[in-house]
Amino acid sequence: MKTVTITLNSIDKVKNFVNDITRFDSDFDLVSGRYVIDAKSIMGIFSLDLSRPITLNIHNDEQIDTILDVLKPYLC
Repeated sequence: MKTVTITLNSIDKVKNFVNDITRFDSDFDLVSGRYVIDAKSIMGIFSLDLSRPITLNIHNDEQIDTILDVLKPYLC
């Protein structure tokens, strides 16, 4: 598992983020405070406080380099 910090501070960024990670057959969790949600759930993401950075847990060690390249626009 790899953990990174991301920002999703606009509606377009959230939409693009979900589209980008759904291409991967992996589990992604967003952690904000005590809440953990599926990062592929656009409704779940909008239930979080998006004004602050969010922790993303990536449960895929085999494609981690490819995933991190795709996530570059969202990384803090």
